Amino acid sequence: GDHPEEDWDRDLLLDPAWEKQQRKTFTAWCNSHLRKAGTQIENIEEDFRNGLKLMLLLEVISGERLPKPDKGKMRFHKIANVNKALDFICSKGVKLVSIGAEEIVDGNVKMTLGMIWTIILRFAIQDISVEETSAKEGLLLWCQRKTAPYRNVNVQNFHISWKDGLALCALIHRHRPDLIDYSKLRKDDPIGNLNTAFEVAEKYLDIPKMLDAEDIVNTPKPDEKAIMTYVSCFYHAFAGAEQAETAANRICKVLAVNQENEKLMEEYEKLASELLEWIRRTIPWLENRVAEQTMRAMQQKLEDFRDYRRVHKPPRVQEKCQLEINFNTLQTKLRLSNRPAFMPSEGKMVSDIANAWKGLEQVEKGYEEWLLTEIRRLERLDHLAEKFKQKCAMHEAWTAGKEDLLSQKDYESASLMEIRALMRKHEAFESDLAAHQDRVEQIAAIAQELNELDYHDAATVNTRCQGICDQWDNLGTLTQKRRDSLERVEKLWETIDQLYLEFAKRAAPFNNWMDGAMEDLQDMFIVHSIEEIQVKHFVPLRDQMLQEEVARQQANERLRRQFAAQANIIGPWIQTKMEEISHVSVDIAGSLEEQMNSLKQYEQNIINYKSNIDKLEGDHQLIQESLIFDNKHTNYTMEHIRVGWEQLLTTIARTINEVENQILTRDAKGISQEQLNEFRASFNHFDRKRNGMMDPDDFRACLISMGYDLGEVEFARIMTLVDPNNTGVVTFQAFIDFMTRETAETDTAEQVMASFKILASDKNYITVEELRRELPPEQAEYCITRMTRYAGPDSPPGALDYISFSSALYGESDL
Repeated sequence: GDHPEEDWDRDLLLDPAWEKQQRKTFTAWCNSHLRKAGTQIENIEEDFRNGLKLMLLLEVISGERLPKPDKGKMRFHKIANVNKALDFICSKGVKLVSIGAEEIVDGNVKMTLGMIWTIILRFAIQDISVEETSAKEGLLLWCQRKTAPYRNVNVQNFHISWKDGLALCALIHRHRPDLIDYSKLRKDDPIGNLNTAFEVAEKYLDIPKMLDAEDIVNTPKPDEKAIMTYVSCFYHAFAGAEQAETAANRICKVLAVNQENEKLMEEYEKLASELLEWIRRTIPWLENRVAEQTMRAMQQKLEDFRDYRRVHKPPRVQEKCQLEINFNTLQTKLRLSNRPAFMPSEGKMVSDIANAWKGLEQVEKGYEEWLLTEIRRLERLDHLAEKFKQKCAMHEAWTAGKEDLLSQKDYESASLMEIRALMRKHEAFESDLAAHQDRVEQIAAIAQELNELDYHDAATVNTRCQGICDQWDNLGTLTQKRRDSLERVEKLWETIDQLYLEFAKRAAPFNNWMDGAMEDLQDMFIVHSIEEIQVKHFVPLRDQMLQEEVARQQANERLRRQFAAQANIIGPWIQTKMEEISHVSVDIAGSLEEQMNSLKQYEQNIINYKSNIDKLEGDHQLIQESLIFDNKHTNYTMEHIRVGWEQLLTTIARTINEVENQILTRDAKGISQEQLNEFRASFNHFDRKRNGMMDPDDFRACLISMGYDLGEVEFARIMTLVDPNNTGVVTFQAFIDFMTRETAETDTAEQVMASFKILASDKNYITVEELRRELPPEQAEYCITRMTRYAGPDSPPGALDYISFSSALYGESDL
């Protein structure tokens, strides 16, 4: 009852068995507190008589100081001290009826037990409150709840219900199943059960033995006060543990959020570093425009570039997209858990990555064009060099031995007829020589073009050309000399055999024409369009080459049409999908889950479509290998399609991520679908550009329309909330977060501090041992490595500061 003094009057005639139980229990209870002050009592009516230990007991259990006790040993000193104790009890709102200091000093057992019960009731039981019922009823309700699942236990009171010891064992087992094997207990062994409970409680729960098994079993109705006193110790032992458990759970939840966020931050930093490093390595390769000397080497470069476009770059496009998604999800989680926005380290902002990427695409753009131009140049060079070699070889074959012939002195011993013959032969040679002038000029012209086109082996060409020109000049000189000699000798001779000379003269031009015809037919033939071909005249060999060329042009035309047919389907398909995705959130009025399903279907569609892109890449490669550089059948180049495809993949991933973040927000803040739809409608109304973002002016208009009264300063503050990284736009995600900011029940630094305070048993610091005892290993280590030393005057070595740690968790200072 709430008025112990009334019970007291009724109990003045104590049952001797009850008195024995109370004496034992109350003594043990007092000692469980007094030992904290390093002392104890032996005999309850003797040891409180001078009031000193009584005052000490009250100080220990209340945590407060009492007035200084009187030092003397006289009866009036003792009475004064006991009175100080009784006054303190009264100051706690307890009426002490018929208990006076004199009786206590005189060692009146009943009075002393009555006073101790009053203290127990006030300090150990009155604070027990289970569901608004207090003290006795509260304690009973707690016992009933905890023992409800156990067979053979039915707690109705604080006397008979406890006699067989099962209720006590159940109470212990409920909280510490490791200490008692409940299934082995028997209802017919009350002494065994009680002793099990007493021993386990003393050994593991630090609850001293306060009762005697035999006394309880042998009393028809055990003493209620003794049992209540003992059971209240279990309540304090376990309820404290429950409170600590709740506190530990809250801390673990908060730490888990931080650990997850930190992991996401580390992951972002790592991904960002890798991506930036890859861009940094790739740009110089694409900037290197030093041409290779051979066609093979240049084609290898083109091959490498295709690998880059098809194999190496696509995963990086995904990484870049993943980075942005991780960044957005992380920011959402931080906002939802009341943490400050994430600021990546210097140079790794989303904008830094976007800029680096732009730079990469810039240099990539010109690279392929340069490669193809170079390949065309090399192809022309190969052709020219071949032509040069052919013409030189023919010319050199023709000039072989001519210098020796011209230097002969055969005319010195010749007859006139022979001279005439030599003369005519020489004239024939001269006309032959003149006919060869054209070829020498062609050789020189080709050499010059090879030089102008920067042919890699120009030196060899120039040497050979120079040799031919020098020899040509020499031939001219020798011819002139021989003509002079022949004319000089001819004058000595007059008669000649006319016919022979005639013949010789005709034969020479014919031979020369034959040489020329052969050479033209061997000339490698290059022509780029059908029209050019039809104006040439047809010689049998050339005819075959022209036929091949016509076939080649027709094949090229087929390739162009084939590429165009696909590109004209793929291009618009990509375009349509982009538009459809951007409408999903607007068109689907249903739940976020429905939007998500719809987007996931799009994603699947898009993934399945990739084979079409791959096929187009294959055809594009054939086109490049056939050196076709124009296609009038389509407006889509491979480059357009690639860029569109990358954008599509990125857009679907981003859009799915936005919806995921909306779901996170909705669940964290408990927003209904209707509310979300309203937010969406306001947002869409003010998203003037229809790109899923509001610029600050539109956002401001939106807020005003919703009744926010905004000054400059207030609006600037709101902008830092919705756009912490200063991007200049407000996303839908940030908008919802702002609209629901006030509603969510989020944990705070203060709550975490309060939880640590419980684990630290109310101290302002916590020890490594306490952290390891109360928290799971991973969370304990997390705290130990991050908490700073506690600097208070009252702190033992190794004390840690949980207060600054708690505020750091929420970014109010740095971890």
